[in-house]
Amino acid sequence: MERKTAAIFLAHVNPLTISHEAIIRNLLQNYSVYVFPVRFLKNDVEINTRSFPFSYEIRKQMILESFDYNENIHVIGDYAFRSPYVQYFPPFISPAFKRLKDKIIFNIKENSYITYTGDRAERILLSLFGFNPIKANRQIISSTNVKNLLYNSVIRQNDLDSSNDSQNNTFNWLDFVSPKVGEVIMKNWETIKNFSISKDETIRVMGMKFPKNGFI
Repeated sequence: MERKTAAIFLAHVNPLTISHEAIIRNLLQNYSVYVFPVRFLKNDVEINTRSFPFSYEIRKQMILESFDYNENIHVIGDYAFRSPYVQYFPPFISPAFKRLKDKIIFNIKENSYITYTGDRAERILLSLFGFNPIKANRQIISSTNVKNLLYNSVIRQNDLDSSNDSQNNTFNWLDFVSPKVGEVIMKNWETIKNFSISKDETIRVMGMKFPKNGFI
């Protein structure tokens, strides 16, 4: 069956959880799916924080490997806020915000599109910008839940060099990601270790989180 409608999924997916995978899997039944993991750039360098530990490339790998490089899933890096991030506010009149929307839409090859969000406030905002959001419920398992479990598992470790201790302490978070995502996270475990002892250098504006570094 020819797919003439695209589904746009704007998300952090930091990391990709089994709830994210369920969303994408459901969308695949009717749409070609375009996943736009959000990026924050300063001087063309991605800014990562405790809230956003994994880079775009790592998150892209999580998505593509989890779905065995399904040809109907497109992972694109154009949902990118460039510093100073304050230029995107207020979003209703910001030229930078309009450019961001246009860049996202430019990637869509299908005749029409919808967007997915489980957040009511985001759905209203997306409606105002003509993104055609579909009504959906918020998923129970969030990236924030998984990140907290990841950081807690590092804190509980007495011996970071012991692979057995590592496996025991990371059991809980492994329940909420697919095996392939778990493998990607373990390969990038140093990232989790480093951010587990750092402050959360983010700021929340109109319900959205941004890195403090580069906001103004």
